[in-house]
Amino acid sequence: QVQLVESGGGLVQAGGSLRLSCAASGGTFREYFMGWFRQAPGKEREFVAAISWSGGRTVYADSVKGRFTISRDNAKNTVYVQMSSLKPEDTAVYYCAAGYSGDSYYYTYEYDYWGQGTQVTVSS
Repeated sequence: QVQLVESGGGLVQAGGSLRLSCAASGGTFREYFMGWFRQAPGKEREFVAAISWSGGRTVYADSVKGRFTISRDNAKNTVYVQMSSLKPEDTAVYYCAAGYSGDSYYYTYEYDYWGQGTQVTVSS
């Protein structure tokens, strides 16, 4: 059983930056690909970014490409997403997720474990 705890959310002005962290415990971190999703009020959870177990493959939603960067530190059992040039439409609860088997990394059903989420609010 893997436990995931996100941190780093908060309130930021448009154009600003935040770095979210997700600390994993209870499993073998390097065996999992990791993803970030977000969910705004009244909307479905959507894919943001994902990274393979080795870090050699990263994928991004078109809406964040060029502004967000996902990375991981397997020695620290932690995955990060650096968010820059934030926009009000980035406001959401951000969730970290871990998956053991999957091909695209884009879909929620590919992930086995989820964190509780951290709120990111971008003011205009």
